[in-house]
Amino acid sequence: MVFNTGAALLDAIVLAVVSKEKEGTYGYKITQDVRTVLEVSESTLYPVLRRLQKDECLETYDMAYAGRNRRYYKITDKGTAQLNLYREEWKIYSSKISTLFEGGIKL
Repeated sequence: MVFNTGAALLDAIVLAVVSKEKEGTYGYKITQDVRTVLEVSESTLYPVLRRLQKDECLETYDMAYAGRNRRYYKITDKGTAQLNLYREEWKIYSSKISTLFEGGIKL
């Protein structure tokens, strides 16, 4: 993709992916789900997960899987509120950009 992905958009995408799983989901699966819409490396994604956890938008818990611990991420109430804000802002932003691209705004 030729457009840069800012931190807010990446946060919104990650929160949207995690919100789809009621009991939470793990890092590798989050990466794979994000990659369905945006090319991103795990080394880019894990700092985003840590930041969202620090900001209390995600909570974590560990669960044994195949003899190892797997860290799961679950959206919090604060994360859901932030995701809803991102959704509303995205509607406005994408509508303005689409209108501009389609020639509806005279500069």
